Amino acid sequence: MSLLEDEATVVALHDQLRLLNDRLEVAQLCDRYVMHLDRDRSQDGWLDSVFTDDVHLTFPFGEFKGIEGLAGFQEMARTTFARTHHLCANHVVEVDGDEARVRSHLMAVHVRDGDEPAGHFDIGGHLEARVVRTARGWRIRRFVFDLVWQSGQAPAAKTGG
Repeated sequence: MSLLEDEATVVALHDQLRLLNDRLEVAQLCDRYVMHLDRDRSQDGWLDSVFTDDVHLTFPFGEFKGIEGLAGFQEMARTTFARTHHLCANHVVEVDGDEARVRSHLMAVHVRDGDEPAGHFDIGGHLEARVVRTARGWRIRRFVFDLVWQSGQAPAAKTGG
């Protein structure tokens, strides 16, 4: 192998490693989001570690724009449900420079105070997110949840931001 071929191989491996790392970081961003929803539901300090300031989220029961609108949504979720359990899996990540698109499956169990399992509000569907690389890492700029199924009583619709 010539020196030029060795350099080309190193560059190709570097590019492949960066792509794999970006895909991993984007998938971990989605996982971090749902972990915060369950673990840190009494706080809003984590929002800027997951979202851009101009984030736009769309759910079947409401649409939210900006960190402030999202903080309001979090309050609604905290007062409506005593506990939640979110699962996010099967991430498909397409990276294009400093932007990426991720599609994934999302399921969540929402438990009201004193609820028996039959009284839970449970959902399943697909998420699609547009994420951007920032100086502080990847952040979600646009998030859309497409509901496939639900069981139980949904919260009232709300629009914010």
